[in-house]
Parts: sequence; structure tokens; C-alpha cells
Amino acid sequence: MKNDLTEGNLLKKMILFALPVLGANLLQAMYGTVDLMVVGLFTTASEVSAVSTGSMSMYTITGIVAGITMGCTILLGHNIGRKDYPAAARTIKSGIFLFVVAGIIASVIMIITAPLIASVMNAPAEAYAQTVSYLRICGGGVILIILFNSLSAIFRGLGDSKTPLILMVIACVCNIAGDLLLVGVFKMGSAGAAIATVGAQGISVLAAALMVRKKGYGFPAEKGDFTASKPEMKKILRYGLPMAAQEGLSGISFMVILAVLNSFGVIASAGVGVGEKICGLMFVFHMAFMSAVSAFSAQNVGAMKFKRARQSMMAGMIVTVLIGVVMFLVSFTNGAALARFFTADTQVCLAAADYLRSYAVDCIIVGINFSMMGYLNGHGKTVFVSIQGILATFLVRIPYSYLMSKVPGVSLFQVGFATPLATMFAIIITVIYLIPFEKKLKADFPKEA
Repeated sequence: MKNDLTEGNLLKKMILFALPVLGANLLQAMYGTVDLMVVGLFTTASEVSAVSTGSMSMYTITGIVAGITMGCTILLGHNIGRKDYPAAARTIKSGIFLFVVAGIIASVIMIITAPLIASVMNAPAEAYAQTVSYLRICGGGVILIILFNSLSAIFRGLGDSKTPLILMVIACVCNIAGDLLLVGVFKMGSAGAAIATVGAQGISVLAAALMVRKKGYGFPAEKGDFTASKPEMKKILRYGLPMAAQEGLSGISFMVILAVLNSFGVIASAGVGVGEKICGLMFVFHMAFMSAVSAFSAQNVGAMKFKRARQSMMAGMIVTVLIGVVMFLVSFTNGAALARFFTADTQVCLAAADYLRSYAVDCIIVGINFSMMGYLNGHGKTVFVSIQGILATFLVRIPYSYLMSKVPGVSLFQVGFATPLATMFAIIITVIYLIPFEKKLKADFPKEA
């Protein structure tokens, strides 16, 4: 198989796998930003508000979808690793069937509940109707968003990270063209931006289908192997639902923390928002390597090459820590300059810089946690991975942020330690879990482990 991750130079293969994932993650992060920029250039403030509010909801949904599709990546990696190609074919068909059904249900729910979501998100009165329209159009296309993410997950499970990048490039180009045409030329406002988003996802799904038809899946399989299987669907959900829960709760926690920090005033609130955006863009490097470790670990666990799976975790740690040190130095010393890419307000830039000086510590240590998470994901231990993430957020990050908000005269520098403290907590409990896990693995498989 062309994309076999169980053989060859591990570090080289990992970097070659992670780079396309990095590119796709960066494009994904920029996807909603482009909509906002075009709408802001050609329309009114109410239309901008509609896209801003609606895209935040869609971002959370996309995160949940990505979490579920991780189950498909893991299961497929296991099957490919042990060269069980009929099972791999069943996983692909079962995953697509499952996500089509889920997409139809989600689309109906989104269309019906769009007014409720707009109300919960406190959409301004003058932008309420546009927000509902944006959510309904994007909601109707949720099935395409789910299919896009599921097909990307399938390709990564096969060891192919380049095709998802190509698909994301196609989606972004079509989205920008659609925005300029529908918003800039036809003056359709936020509704035009929503149509462009859904249309771009649809074109990328069609492109994925054409690529599969042309190239195949990269492993030998008969047509009869591609059958939907209830046991396969259950396995996908068993691996994927915990990750989806973590992504959903993470999105909720972010909104809770922002609500808590709003008590600091508008400048501090804006500074935290900008700081979070900067770190969010930086963390795509770490996320890319977590995806790489997950894929490597899954295939090697399937092949019972547990040492190589463990080595992928260690390689991920080394690379992400080195990258993290550079990011820390840049954000610690040039936070205000980075913030100017998002705002021209000097006070907000200074507030963001103050926040980044402590938050940036996470750039160094988060790669350690992400690499361990990827390794355990590959072993199918997604329930623990989800639990440690939820505990770190709700036992450390949120309580610390809340307590700091009650301290008179507290600075954003002090508040910014919430995230690295939560990461350290996650690292500690993961190491505690890993020690007996590794001992049992070596006891059960002394030759392979």
C-alpha cells in the first residue's frame, strides 16, 4: 500500500504527513475569516454581525463533526495496519452511510432550530433576521460539511493527508469566488456568504468522489467488500463520540470563559479575544502533529508494532516542543505586533500582548499533551482522551479564570496562565494513566511492545 505508515523512516514520514494536515488546518481556520472580510467589505454592520454569530455556531458544529469522524480514522487505521482490507472497505462504507444519515438529521434540526440558536447566541435585534437566514442556509448544508469531514477522515485513516489538503484548497477557492460573486456582485449579503460556503463544500465533496473513482482507495478490495455494517458503525461511534463530546464542551467552555472575562471591560475582553485567535492559529501546528501521531499510532497498533506507535508519540513531542519554543519567543516578545493583524486599536493590542505573555507558555507544553492524546487515540482510548480534556477545562481553566476575575487589580498576564495550568494538569493525569497502560501492553505483548 502506497501510504503505509508502518514502514520506513518514521520522522520523515510523520513530517510529510503532518505538513498537508497543517495546510488544511490553516485553510480551515481562515475559511470563516474570508466570509467575514468579504461581507465586511461590501455590506452593512448587521450583515457582518450575522456572519460572525452564525459562523461561531457552525464552527462548534464542525468541531463536533470532526470529533466523530476521528472514530473512522482510528478504526480504518487499525484495519489498514493489520492488512485487513475487507474490514477497511466495510469501515469506509459504514462511515459514509452513518454520516449521511447523521447529516440529514442534523440539517433538519438546524433549519428548524435556527431562530432558537440565534436567540441563545444573543444576536442583535437589527441582525436577528440575517443571522437566522445564515444559520438556515448553512444548516441545510450541514450534510455536505459532514461528508467533507468524513471523507477527509477516511483519507487520513488510509495514510493520505495530501488529498484532504487538495480538497480544502478547492473548497477555499470556490468559497472566495462565491463570496465575491454573491456578496460583491449580486449584493446578497450574509445569505450570499452562506450559499457560497455550502456550495464550496458541495464542490469539494464532488471532487473527493471523483478522486476516489480515479485513484481508488490504495488497497485491494472487491465491490462486495464495501457493505455497511452495524458493528463497524458502533465502533466508529464508540471511538468518535467521546471526541465529539470533548469538542462540543470545549466550544461551550470557551464561550463561558469569554463571558467571565467580559467583566474586565471591553478593552480587556477584546484583548483576550485577539490573544485567543493568535494562539488558535499557532496551535494548528500542534493539531497537525496530533493528527499525524493518531494516524501513525492507529496503523501501527493495527499491525501490532507498538514500539513504532510509541516512537511516533515521542517524535511528535520533540517536534512540537521545538516549534513551541519558537512560537513562545515570538508571542512573548512581539504580542502587540501580532495583535495588529487583527485590530488597529493600540489599547487592545497592548491588552492582547499582556495576555499572550503568559498564555504563550502553552505553546511549549501543549505539544506534549497533544502527542500523548494522538498516541492514545491510535490505541482507541478516546474515552480517556475526552475525559482528561474535559477535566482540565472544567476543573482548572474555567475555575481559575473565574477566580482571577474576582481578584481586584488582576492583570491579563495573570489570567493568561489559565490555559498552561490546565495543560499541565492534563499532562499529569495522562502520564498517570500511561504508566500502567504501558506496563500492561508490554506484559501482554512482550515481543511487539
